[in-house]
Amino acid sequence: MMSHKWNLSLPAASRSTWFAVALAASALLAALVAFIPQIHTPDTAANRAESALENVASAQSALKASRGTYGTYWLSGGDRTLEDGQPIRSAGVEDLRSITCPDGWVAAARTGSDVFLRSSLDDQTQQAGAGEVRRPDCITPEAVDAMLGDLGRIDRTPAPGTSPERPAGSSQYRPAYHITPGKDWMNDPQRPFFLDGLWHYYYLYNADYPEGNGTEWYHLTSTDLLTWKDEGVAIHKYENGLGDIETGSAVVDYQNTAGFGYGAVISVLTQQDEGVQRQSLFHSNDGGYSFTAYEGNPVMENPGEEHWRDPKIVRDDANGQWLMILAEGGKLGMYTSQDLKTWRYASSVELPGLGVLECPDLFQLDLDGDPAKRTWVLAASGNGTEEGRTTGVAYWTGTWDGHTFTPATDKHQWLDAGSDFYAAVTWDDPRLTDGQRMQSRQALGWINNWDYARKLPTDDWHGGMDSIVRDIRLKTVEGKPTLVSSPSQTLARLEGEASSTGPTPITAAGTAGLPAVQGGAYRLDLTIERSATDGGDGNPAEALLQLASEDSIFATVGYDFTAGTAFVTREQPADGGADLGPLFAERRTAPVPAGDGSVDLTVFVDHSSLEVFINDGEKTLTSLVFPKSEKQSFKLVAGAGDLALRTLTYTPLASTR
Repeated sequence: MMSHKWNLSLPAASRSTWFAVALAASALLAALVAFIPQIHTPDTAANRAESALENVASAQSALKASRGTYGTYWLSGGDRTLEDGQPIRSAGVEDLRSITCPDGWVAAARTGSDVFLRSSLDDQTQQAGAGEVRRPDCITPEAVDAMLGDLGRIDRTPAPGTSPERPAGSSQYRPAYHITPGKDWMNDPQRPFFLDGLWHYYYLYNADYPEGNGTEWYHLTSTDLLTWKDEGVAIHKYENGLGDIETGSAVVDYQNTAGFGYGAVISVLTQQDEGVQRQSLFHSNDGGYSFTAYEGNPVMENPGEEHWRDPKIVRDDANGQWLMILAEGGKLGMYTSQDLKTWRYASSVELPGLGVLECPDLFQLDLDGDPAKRTWVLAASGNGTEEGRTTGVAYWTGTWDGHTFTPATDKHQWLDAGSDFYAAVTWDDPRLTDGQRMQSRQALGWINNWDYARKLPTDDWHGGMDSIVRDIRLKTVEGKPTLVSSPSQTLARLEGEASSTGPTPITAAGTAGLPAVQGGAYRLDLTIERSATDGGDGNPAEALLQLASEDSIFATVGYDFTAGTAFVTREQPADGGADLGPLFAERRTAPVPAGDGSVDLTVFVDHSSLEVFINDGEKTLTSLVFPKSEKQSFKLVAGAGDLALRTLTYTPLASTR
């Protein structure tokens, strides 16, 4: 047999060619390996969210290792605390947020309409709604829900106890979803507090109106700040010899600083007797349902001031004290205490040009969502007559050092530009994380105006109503810190079936195809823009949303593109039974520049109230209105210019009664 030996050696030229082929094959193999994950990991919403949340988890671990703490983050809200010099990779998701507490974190990412969650206790990503995410005990379910709401996941399940229609026999002007008393008189709201699973809220109430004087605190409770249970009068007037019960504030004394028990509810408020205003303390040991007058009242005796009222109590944890802000004519006084009974004067802030100040407030918010820009806000109700306005809520940003508030500028701003938003209160939710509580607060005000408050054609009750609950944030607008307001997301639980239209031209004769109104409680969301053929800012361009009843216009919401202002005008009550005076009919305006030639309006109508939010709440306009009847309609016309309706959505709102 013959044997063969194979010669595997190659000439030098052949070896060079073989080596080049091998390199090319290696590069091709590397490309294929890189491509394989793309084949097996498709570009889905879930995968993009998982990638972003994995990046958050890595950043949280790194920050905990380097600084011993976890970090907050909000892509669209401006909070970059977690980054610590290393940007979070968020490509592929529309929004990303992480909330923290000392023991861990929860994060969420939004892609399109889907939201995904991950936490420090679970390295798996899950879609919101697929089950409750594992979370540290120090992060409550309410905190997670609030985070999801900030990312656009809104609960629209119908609220229990609501109905599409008001109860039979409701009077013409009775609101469907705003707070009013069953009868008699209401005015100033008192700041709500949360205790034992319930919100507790009080407003000033006079059962003797109009013959008798004097207010007391009327009590409502709620689980959601949307539907309310009537609890009756909690603090009665004329019982301790110091006069009626006026505006103040209630706090939960968790540390028993006042000596009435851990978790006692303490109310410090103004009592007025024979024109003298003093501050008194009342305490409750049953959760705020009934109060007992402190035997040492008044806790603050009037030093001889004509105007000395409306104490707002704030816990100043940074300085280990209670803080009181008191309205003292044209200034606000600052007082501190360790026990809520003995108060020491600290300083005052002169705020001229606003008449007699009332209902002060002081709180902190993160400017543009950035914890590094945490800012104090001081507010008070005042008179804007010198500025061509009426009464409203003015505010200043600045600093508080435990002794003195220093405004950043002498110029104040207004929380609402309408005629009827006064005596507002703000609060936060103790169930949220510390970071969330500094991102936003909630607020509501009294919808009325003392110029015509006692003339309203509401025969079955008097004093107007409370506004809807609003979320407020501190945002840089046109270069200055500005409180912006948006309707509370819980209002979505009142929404019926919506109907939409647009895009379509807006003409002088009216816009075609608008939805029909069902009843007097509804919401409108619309975007109006100048058409491409319009001549520009130099030419007149004005859109008018006319609200009518039986073909009689009772209010107009407008936007002037040339001036860059939104406005509201309204007519006197159509039944002829009341003339509310010239101030009622004055146009109220709010400067809001159009962005990219368009403006967004959100309008809440509730039988006898109108609340308008412009460009995501950069400005608001709140007014009482009095339609001719419950049969309502609306029309959108061009007062001038070539305008178009990009979109309009009409949503009926249920009754909470």
